[in-house]
Amino acid sequence: MKLITYNFLTSKFIRGVKVGYPLKLNVVQKEIKNAEYNPEFITRMIPRLDWSGVCFAAEQVGCGGDLPKEFSDQITSDTEILQRLHHILLEIDIIEGNLQCPETGRVFPISNGIPNMLLNEEEV
Repeated sequence: MKLITYNFLTSKFIRGVKVGYPLKLNVVQKEIKNAEYNPEFITRMIPRLDWSGVCFAAEQVGCGGDLPKEFSDQITSDTEILQRLHHILLEIDIIEGNLQCPETGRVFPISNGIPNMLLNEEEV
């Protein structure tokens, strides 16, 4: 699971959950997989990202100091930050681990890079 995917996941579909974001990310195994750097793609994605969620995920995978904590419009013109963001979002692949709902504690496993967010009938 790429961290760009993680940034869009939520558990607000669980009965009684109001926000369900950000999910706590517990990494058991990760891999770094090179991806072609495309600054235009990263720049277009920035407005769709939850910046605090990106920073939270970066901390969980050991890249917490690589990004500024506060978002500013200058990020889109800073080549170094765009490259770091590319690495965090597209090159770090979570192979094994889990995601945890911040409100209920419900754990969703990540297996072979795929998060399983299926719910039991009583959770819907």
